[in-house]
Amino acid sequence: MTYLAYNLLAALAAIVAVPYDLIRGLRRGRPWSSLAQRLGWLPHSFHQTASDSIWLHAVSVGEAASCEGLVRRLKERHPTLPVFVSTGTATGQALVRDKLSGVTAGVFYAPLDLPFANRRVLNTIRPRLVVIFETEIWPNLYRQVKQAGAGLMIVNGRVSDRAFPSYRRFRLLFRSVLRHVDLSLAQSEKDRERMIAIGADAARVEVGGNLKYDFQASDAVEPDAVRRFLAQCQPGPLIIAGSTRENEERPVVEAFQQVAERYEKALLIVAPRHPRRFEEAESTLVASGLPVVRRSALNSLSAGVELPAVLLLDSLGELSSLYALADVVFVGGSLNGWGGHNVLEPASSGRPVVVGPAMQNFAEITETLLSERGMIRIGGQEELGAALLDLLRDRDAALAIGERGRRVAEAQRGATARAINAGMRLYGNAVPVSIPSWARRVLLGGPAMTWGAVARRRAASFSAGNISAKRLKSFTLCVGNLSAGGEGKTPVVAWLVERLYERGYRPGVLTRGYRRDSREPRIIVEPESEPTAEQIGDEAYLLRRRFQDLEITVPMGVGADRFQVGTELEARFPIDVTVMDDGYQHFALERDFDLLVVDASRPFGGGRMLPLGLLREPISGASRARSILLTKTQPKVRYNGIESVLRRVNPEAPIFRTQTRAAAIVDVMSAAEKPLDSLVGERCVGFCGLGNPDSFWRTLDAVGIRPVERLAFPNHHRYSARDIDKITEMARRADAGVLLTTEKDFANLQSALDLPRESGSARVCAALGPLRLFCLRVEQDVEPGLLQFILSALPSSQIRPNQTWGPPSVVSSRES
Repeated sequence: MTYLAYNLLAALAAIVAVPYDLIRGLRRGRPWSSLAQRLGWLPHSFHQTASDSIWLHAVSVGEAASCEGLVRRLKERHPTLPVFVSTGTATGQALVRDKLSGVTAGVFYAPLDLPFANRRVLNTIRPRLVVIFETEIWPNLYRQVKQAGAGLMIVNGRVSDRAFPSYRRFRLLFRSVLRHVDLSLAQSEKDRERMIAIGADAARVEVGGNLKYDFQASDAVEPDAVRRFLAQCQPGPLIIAGSTRENEERPVVEAFQQVAERYEKALLIVAPRHPRRFEEAESTLVASGLPVVRRSALNSLSAGVELPAVLLLDSLGELSSLYALADVVFVGGSLNGWGGHNVLEPASSGRPVVVGPAMQNFAEITETLLSERGMIRIGGQEELGAALLDLLRDRDAALAIGERGRRVAEAQRGATARAINAGMRLYGNAVPVSIPSWARRVLLGGPAMTWGAVARRRAASFSAGNISAKRLKSFTLCVGNLSAGGEGKTPVVAWLVERLYERGYRPGVLTRGYRRDSREPRIIVEPESEPTAEQIGDEAYLLRRRFQDLEITVPMGVGADRFQVGTELEARFPIDVTVMDDGYQHFALERDFDLLVVDASRPFGGGRMLPLGLLREPISGASRARSILLTKTQPKVRYNGIESVLRRVNPEAPIFRTQTRAAAIVDVMSAAEKPLDSLVGERCVGFCGLGNPDSFWRTLDAVGIRPVERLAFPNHHRYSARDIDKITEMARRADAGVLLTTEKDFANLQSALDLPRESGSARVCAALGPLRLFCLRVEQDVEPGLLQFILSALPSSQIRPNQTWGPPSVVSSRES
C-alpha cells in the first residue's frame, strides 16, 4: 500500500514535472534527449548485453566531484568493467563529462522515480552494482534495483541537521525503502546513528568516511588560462574564498579590502558554490569598486589586470586545483549559517584555512582540525579581515597551521578504498536477472510457465529412468548450458579437445550444427575435408578450422540425433573420448560426464524461462552436472552469488572459472598474426554476431582497442551484401580504415558470400574496398583443476599418455 500510494503521487507529480523539466531544459539550452533520459530512454550505445556494469548516481556538483576519485580508482583496479554515471542536474552532468571523459562508459540524467523509467535504464545498462552518493532515497529505484538482482550501496551517507527532522517524520516510509539497501557507508558515527534513526537496518550501516577527504592535491592541475593570468599579474598575496553561499561575498570582499590596503598586489579568487549564483556574486564584487575578472573571460584577456583585484571563478571543478597556490583559504557556507563545506581539500594542500562559526555539517572534522591547531575559526564576519591579516603577517605561523592541517587531512583518507572493497563484495554477491515489462509478462508469461513445466517434467522423467538413453562405446563428455546462446561453450570445447589430444587421447566432436542449411540428417567431417559453414554450421566450421590450423586430427559428426551420428563416427574412427558441443538437455544420449557452462556476465539467462527469458530449463537442472565452469569471468572479481545459487542445487560439483583472453589480431588477407597492440589508436569499426556481443567489446577494451563505432548482429548471423554495405558505410562516416570482427563472424562472412576458403579472404577484402579487415583470435585461460578433474574421471584403461595422432609439440605451444 505504501508503494501504491507513492506511485500514485509520483504519477501525478510527473504530469507537472515532465512539461516543467522540458520547458526549463529548453530555456537553458539542454537538448531534448535530456528529457528522454529522464523517462528512461538512454542512447543506443549504452545498451549492454552482459550484466557486469556498475551504475553510480551523483545528484549534483558536490556528489559528482566526490565520485571522480572513486570512478578513477575503480577503473584502475577493474579496467574492463563498464562504469555509468548519472546525475540529477545539468551542472553535475557537465562536471562529470569534463572530469571523467574517456573513463566512463556513459553519463546520463537519472530517470524520474517512475517504474517504467527505472526499468528501461536497468534493462539498458544491466548493472550488477548500483552506488548512490550521499542520501538520495528513491523508493521505486531502490526496489527495482533489488528486483534486478543487483547490489545496492549508499556511499558518503549523510543526514544533515536541516534534513534530519523531516526524514524522521517519514521513518515508516524510509524504513520500507532502506531495507533494500545492502550496505550504507556513512560519513561519520553521527551520520550512522541518524541513518539508523530514519529506518536503516543497523547491521547494514557502517562508518566509511568521507570520499571528499581522499582528495590528493598532487592530482589537481590548475587550468592553463588561470596559470597564464597569474603569471601576468604576479599577485602577492593570493587569497581564495571557496564555495561561498548567499550573502557571503560582501563580507569576504570587505575583508579583502582590508588586506588590499596593506598589500597592493593582492588578488582574491571567489568561487561561488553554485553556478546559478555567478551573476549575483559578480554584482556584489563589482559594487566593491575593485576590478573584477571572470574566469570565463580569461582566454580573451590579452593582458593582466591592475591589482588589487578579484577573479570570479565561474567554472566547475577547478577550485580544488587552485588551493595549493593560495596564501590563505576561506571556506564558505560558514558565515551565513549554512553549515560549512569540505575543509580537507584546502587543508590537504597545506594551506592555512579560515572558517566562520557555522560548521555544523562538518562538525567532527572541524573539531579535529581545531584541536590539532590545523585551522582558524572566527566568531563572525567582522573578524575575517583581521584573521587574514594575522596569517599574512606571520608567515611562519601560517605555514605551521597549514602543515598541521595537512597531517590531519592525511589521517582521514581511506574512504575510497573502503567503498571500492565493499562495493566489489556486493558486486560478487549479485545474481542479475532481467525485469520484463508488464506487456512482456502478459504476452510471454504463460508460454514461459508452460516451457518451464515441460522442462521440469522431462528432467524428472529422465531422473526416474522413464526416458531411455542410448550409450556410445567411447567415454562421452557433454559441454552444455542451461540457457540459450552466448555462454561460450564452443571455445571451451576447442580448449578441451586440444588438451585431450596433446595428452594422447583420440577425441571426436559431436555437434548439432545449429543453423546449417544442409538437410542431411548426419554429416561426418573427416580431418582432411573442407566443409562450408552452411553445411555444418558456423560453430562446427570454426572448430574445424581451428583444429586444422593447429594441425591436430579430430573427426567431427554433425546432426540432431547425437547417438546415430556418434555411432557412425565411432565406426569410422578409433575414438576413445567423444566431446559433445551442446546437448545438456539431450537426454536421448547417455553421458559419462556433464560439464555445465555458466556465463558469469549474464548468469542463468536472466533468471526467466524461454520465451520470457533465455533459460532452457530451470536452474535446478544444474543438479545433473558433474562439474561447473563459469565463463567470461573478470579478473579480481568473486562470483559468490552465482556460486551460492549453484551450490544450493548441486553441492557436490566443483566450480571452476575461465577468462577469455585476446591472443592475436589476424589479418584475414594474409592470414598473418599481428601483435595485439597493432590496432591500438587506429580508427576502427567493430562488428559481430554473438549471443553476448559485450564479451567481444570487453575483450577489445582489455587490450586497448576501442572501436569508434560498434555494430551487433543477431547470434549466428549470416552476412549478406547488404550487411557489408551497411558496415562499409558506417566505416566511411566514422572515417575508419579498419574493420575488426570475430573468427566466428569471419566464417559467416565468407560462407554468406559463397566464398571458398582459399580465395575467400581476397574476395571479402575486394568487397570491402580500401578497408582492412582483421579478426580477433581468443584463447581460454581455464583454471588448471578442471582438466585434472576430467582426466581423473576417465577410465584408467583409456589413458594413453604416449599416443598421439599428430605432432604434440604444436599443440602444447598453444596451451593457455
